[in-house]
Amino acid sequence: MKYNYTPKGVCSRLITIETQDGKILNVEFTGGCNGNLKGIGALVKGMEVSEAISRLENIRCGMKNTSCPDQLAQALKEAL
Repeated sequence: MKYNYTPKGVCSRLITIETQDGKILNVEFTGGCNGNLKGIGALVKGMEVSEAISRLENIRCGMKNTSCPDQLAQALKEAL
């Protein structure tokens, strides 16, 4: 399944997620810190969706109440 999510409160403008059978096949961020976000995508590739959510949820970026990893967790929760 392919899912597009518009993140809120962060620099990235779009998160595209592909999942199959409860696992993450691919994650692409549009906008934001390119290298860091490619790294996050590479790290979660092949991971169980529930594991990625538990690892990424509630991570903060500076003084913001969220971050790109937290927004990925929110997107994965919606995609379920």
